[in-house]
Amino acid sequence: MRTPRTAIIIGGGIAGPATAMALTKAGITATVHEARPEGADGNGIMLTLATNGIDALRAIDADGPAIAAGFPTPGITLRTHTGKRLGVSTTGGALADGTLSHTIRRADLYEALHNQAVARGIDVARGKRLVSAQESTDGVRAVFQDGTEAHADILIGCDGVHSTVRRLIAPAAPVPSYTGLLTTGGYATGVKVPAAPGSYEMIFGKRAFFGYALAPDGQVWWFVNIPHSREPAQGEVETISTAQWRERFAEVFAEDTGPALELIAATPDFAPMTPIHTIPHLSRWHTDRVIVIGDAAHAPSPTSGQGASLSIEDAVVLATSLRDLGSPDQAFTQFEMVRRPRVEKIIKAAARINNNKAPGAAGRLIRDLMLPTILKLTATAKGVREVYEHHLDWSTPASTTRTVRS
Repeated sequence: MRTPRTAIIIGGGIAGPATAMALTKAGITATVHEARPEGADGNGIMLTLATNGIDALRAIDADGPAIAAGFPTPGITLRTHTGKRLGVSTTGGALADGTLSHTIRRADLYEALHNQAVARGIDVARGKRLVSAQESTDGVRAVFQDGTEAHADILIGCDGVHSTVRRLIAPAAPVPSYTGLLTTGGYATGVKVPAAPGSYEMIFGKRAFFGYALAPDGQVWWFVNIPHSREPAQGEVETISTAQWRERFAEVFAEDTGPALELIAATPDFAPMTPIHTIPHLSRWHTDRVIVIGDAAHAPSPTSGQGASLSIEDAVVLATSLRDLGSPDQAFTQFEMVRRPRVEKIIKAAARINNNKAPGAAGRLIRDLMLPTILKLTATAKGVREVYEHHLDWSTPASTTRTVRS
């Protein structure tokens, strides 16, 4: 197979425009196809753009607008439902110029990446829901629900945890794994919280998990994780009204110290309540000309704080692999060999944290006794450095792309 010169990207969220910009820098013409007519900018609440994600954006000269849209959050203070401080979980050290991990609205990160992609001449087609993809010896044909088609040398699935491309690559692949948690959140104004601007607080509530960050302008960004043992049917949680959720929140946070109920009361509208899913292990990431990356291949839980950053890393590694290794099948194989060990290790670590978010009384006691020591030991641990100090150098040949600062 010859070196690809054109690519179809399925999914216009975070990974889509980042991948398109990386491919463009590598000399490959990419077009982004997003299923939603209105785009993907309205989804989600806030996320962590970690230092490794910022560093990956710098490899494709795309970090500035993303950093400007968020605010630095160097650590997360963890508390019990009584308000007892358990310790601080690091979000990594600073980059060489002092840049720290940032908290950013997902919509703002989407806009920052999307606008840069368009400014670089990358075409973004909306309302293009993929139905099928057929490979041949000279390329891929993508067929969309509206009857249109697109043709290119390769196709890249950046379409998230419920990926259509993943099902086309591996029809027998396991479905996304439900974590047992539902999530929503919002933005509250006019509430004073016991935290400094730029700080992040997370509370292991007695019956649910609550997190918030105080933005520099005084607005408080918050989210909840509520245990729900049975996986909801598609569309089920959307039928529950905001008023009903407020009643549920009042119940689950009634015994907790902290600003959860006050912040929820000060928020006019919540983000849609959604079940949290992960893709802990997918046996097959690609065929000869089609590949999935980001959450479509390896979705960690939000607990990792790494979903967006890993997707951006993927974009850079895939682009350099295609640039340096010629044929798509060689590049895809190299990409998977480099990326799989890193992302699956992070996914496993995040899953262990999820299990501690709403344990029973005995579990809470053990967690609260052990966590302060664990946080102290992990603050400077090699594993933490490997996550946040992961550095991708655009000029490094693909066969040695994965390097870690020490």
